[in-house]
Amino acid sequence: MKVPKIQCVCGFGCGSSLMLRMAIDDILRKKDLEADTFCGDVGTCLSNPCDVIFISRELAERIVDRADVPVIIIENFMDSSEVEEKVTAYMASLE
Repeated sequence: MKVPKIQCVCGFGCGSSLMLRMAIDDILRKKDLEADTFCGDVGTCLSNPCDVIFISRELAERIVDRADVPVIIIENFMDSSEVEEKVTAYMASLE
């Protein structure tokens, strides 16, 4: 199976997306899963090659209709169980 590229998106690509990326990396490590994660900003995220985009609801409304990859909405970046549930479900969908 190819290693998926997960893009974590926020407004500018260096604040909350970095926190989300770190949380996703921790989940992947804990569950012994492999993915390449990186941060992006909402203005350019659709031009970055990736397999999935994790993003907040507010920002998702700006890209969801134009994205060629799944857009997974995180209601609360600080809710570790929500992030874990959605990351785990996405990774399971690849099997």
